[in-house]
Amino acid sequence: MQKVLLLTTIGLLFFGMSISAQKVNTDSLSLVSKISADQLKLGKLQNQVEQKTKNKQDASEQAQKSANENSKAADKLSDKPENKKLARKANNKAAEVKSDSRNARRESDRLDNLNKDIQNLKKRIADNQAKLNKYIQNDKANPVTPDTTQH
Repeated sequence: MQKVLLLTTIGLLFFGMSISAQKVNTDSLSLVSKISADQLKLGKLQNQVEQKTKNKQDASEQAQKSANENSKAADKLSDKPENKKLARKANNKAAEVKSDSRNARRESDRLDNLNKDIQNLKKRIADNQAKLNKYIQNDKANPVTPDTTQH
């Protein structure tokens, strides 16, 4: 009778430990999965940085070029203020400057948002890595090993 009671107690204890280990294992696997997915996203975003930076520089250069052309057109118009053709050219150049500067601001915002997303992902990865490290340290401190002794 004592043998049956002892075996039942050991069985329940082992069953409880394995359920606890599965919970920790499931949680840590979930964190590993999140970290892996976030690292993949991070890699994709970091690959876009160079192109977004180039787009920003190109847009800024185009805006500067348009501004210079607008300045030249305005100078020509100031020499002959009654010339309709020069007035139309200056007006068109001003519209180009407006459009190009808007495009440059958009490209700058896109790069800023991309860098912000990268920083947020890095922070999330670090937070999840810290959580995972807690699980790993807890597992090392309290290892769950099956009872393999034979009676």
